[in-house]
Amino acid sequence: MNHYLKTDLDDTICALATAGGIGAIGVIRISGSNTLPLVNSLFKGKNLEQADSHTLHFGKIIQDDIILDEVLASVFKNPKSYTGEDTIELSCHGSPYILQKILELLVQKGARLAKPGEFTLRAFLNKKLDLSQAEAVADLIAADSAASHQTAMQQMRGGYSQQIQNLREKLINFASLIELELDFAEEDVEFASKSELFQLVQNIHSLLQSLLQSFQYGNVLKNGVPTVIAGRPNAGKSTLLNALLKEERAIVSNIAGTTRDTIEESFVVDGVTFRLIDTAGIRHSNDTIESIGIERTFEAMQKASLILYIFDASQTTPEELQVELSQIPAGNHLIIPIGNKVDLLTKSVNQLTQLPANSPEITYLSSLNKHGIDELIERLKNFIRTNKRGNDIVVSNLRHFEALQQASNALEQVLQAINLQMSGELLSLDIRKAIFHLGEITGEITTEDLLGNIFSKFCIGK
Repeated sequence: MNHYLKTDLDDTICALATAGGIGAIGVIRISGSNTLPLVNSLFKGKNLEQADSHTLHFGKIIQDDIILDEVLASVFKNPKSYTGEDTIELSCHGSPYILQKILELLVQKGARLAKPGEFTLRAFLNKKLDLSQAEAVADLIAADSAASHQTAMQQMRGGYSQQIQNLREKLINFASLIELELDFAEEDVEFASKSELFQLVQNIHSLLQSLLQSFQYGNVLKNGVPTVIAGRPNAGKSTLLNALLKEERAIVSNIAGTTRDTIEESFVVDGVTFRLIDTAGIRHSNDTIESIGIERTFEAMQKASLILYIFDASQTTPEELQVELSQIPAGNHLIIPIGNKVDLLTKSVNQLTQLPANSPEITYLSSLNKHGIDELIERLKNFIRTNKRGNDIVVSNLRHFEALQQASNALEQVLQAINLQMSGELLSLDIRKAIFHLGEITGEITTEDLLGNIFSKFCIGK
């Protein structure tokens, strides 16, 4: 974090706020105390220092009497800007040459190039965003599905932060009363009712547990569901991948062992991304390269949240299928057995391979002619519904999860201390621990290293 805080926050910073490369428009963002006079010295048009906040102005960027570009200058005056500072955004033509020349000119005039996340860091330090909202900005930029977008937007709008702040304030009030009692210990005065404290801590602990339980679903929304397509060679794994993606992504062949390595693609169901991983067929092989692929198949299954285990329904016996399923590595995943190639069957579906009653239900389909794909999609939707929790607020950030876990552990100690009628000093200590960890989420409690770690992962220009 010294990388950030040793930087003079009065510096005027600039960066390209749009993606690099050729485009119709490129936006350069400038922020800091000297923004208005600095940009105004390059801008031929309206006097930007006299412009009202939240206004647009057409003009030219001039260097040595040469017009670099015609631009639109968006003016945002402090404190009503993203960073809380004077900010200007220059909408330029999207030539990499033009954008680079304007950035060089800004630096020549006294600005410096922004570091990753520095605009959002300034927004946090100027109390425009709390820390969890700032982190949600990065999640929003990275959102690749409707569900991950909705989760990030909800967090950025502050609903989650407000709930954490409310819980923290209630604990602070009680901690203050307990510490006041300690000052009057000799007079045997009770300012904080232990029964009310016990009820409060119990309620907050219950809420934290609900948030903690939402993390698994939140992680799915944010990062997608790692889904492995596994099975024996020629069971139809690659054909299933192509059917789900509705494109010929994987090579399909009658030759066993065609897929030698994992192939990863994504598709979206009900706004949730499933990260599909097509793997090498599971069998004993003397081929060195194929053996490495099979080893990677088992590694992928261990990390998966969902395993689509595909088998040839026209050839596999119940006994063989049970042996194959028993070879899947243990892990925290759901297994959906898929009986493929029903188009090759001469008998009816209800005569097909069946597993014991306690085994997962088999989905039958034909990857080749797409029969049964809709039923599989419905099972994927059910997987999403099963993992979804009742709480409207979903935790998707690992740092928040760890802080909530620490706060929950501290509150468990408080409950135990009240039951054992332990001293106010110990109660106060554990309550303060919970307050500390809740404050880590929203940024009331921060360290330089923590802020550096968070904002260094942002893109430059945000």
